[in-house]
Amino acid sequence: MRALIIFFATGIYTGYSPYASGTAGSIVGLILAWFVFWPLWERAPALCLAIFAVAFAIACWISDEAERIFDEHDSSKIVIDEVLGMVFTMFGNPMTWPYLLAGFLLFRLFDIVKPFPAGYIDAHLRNGIGVMVDDLAAALYANIVLQIVARILH
Repeated sequence: MRALIIFFATGIYTGYSPYASGTAGSIVGLILAWFVFWPLWERAPALCLAIFAVAFAIACWISDEAERIFDEHDSSKIVIDEVLGMVFTMFGNPMTWPYLLAGFLLFRLFDIVKPFPAGYIDAHLRNGIGVMVDDLAAALYANIVLQIVARILH
């Protein structure tokens, strides 16, 4: 079980990247969004969101366990939050290369800057939920900006 927790928590080991592990995890999320969630979103958006919600809940538990394994709160090795944050960023947005790139850059920006309430969540929530929810807030900001841009351009 420990090996599986590490595998998923580290975003298939991208969390071990010596540089920008969160960015590496976000790339995994972009690939997951493109190959798994987007085809599902096209066919059944409600089911896609339900699967995401279950995956998010499991990721909270995985993050909690990974913190114990790494003996560190929100270790830089834990990137499952970036993986799912990137997936959430792209929900309902065009899945073209310009939007994928914009979504990636916006998510990384909001994840790093952590505008309210993401920064508050990051500072005050502990355990796996705290690891995951601040990135969900960053993903929500990125998603909203992309939605606005898509509506203005189309």
